[in-house]
Amino acid sequence: MAFSFKNSKGQTYFLHATTRVLKSGKKQSLYYFAKTQKAGSLDLVPAGYMVIESKTGLPVLKKK
Repeated sequence: MAFSFKNSKGQTYFLHATTRVLKSGKKQSLYYFAKTQKAGSLDLVPAGYMVIESKTGLPVLKKK
């Protein structure tokens, strides 16, 4: 079951992640929320992060 977040407007968003390789060869994880559940969805919020809601109602990950 993918991690979902329901904002104050009643819309549900699902947490996703993708990994990219930078020019230096280092791997970087990118986290984003989407209204539909797609490939790459996560079951839990990554360690060291918490979910907050922006002024516009979009969920964002913030470091603790």
